[in-house]
Amino acid sequence: MAVTVTPGQEHATQQFVPLMEEATAWPEQPEKLAGDKGYSAEWIRDWLKEHDIEAVIPYKTNEKGRRKKFNRKGYRRRNIIERCVSSLKWFRRVATRYEKLAIHYLGMVTLAIIFRLL
Repeated sequence: MAVTVTPGQEHATQQFVPLMEEATAWPEQPEKLAGDKGYSAEWIRDWLKEHDIEAVIPYKTNEKGRRKKFNRKGYRRRNIIERCVSSLKWFRRVATRYEKLAIHYLGMVTLAIIFRLL
């Protein structure tokens, strides 16, 4: 698992490569990556293919290769991640973003993850 804090105006895909490099540095490599249509970009799919990770990302309606097969069953399991992120918001400091500095907020998110895993 890899976590980062970014400015609110920054798109999530801007941190895709650094997060995935951190996640793939472990001995256990991910087999699939599920994401919403915001992650539907050719460069993301190419990066995943290059690292032998299956992209479980729906195509945008205006995207060229959108007629390709899509793993719908794998995409349905994405709700596990969504519920995990939602459970972190049970912690008041994480949900309301009391921390002013990004490093402090990242620390609170890390603590919330540790508490959820215990």
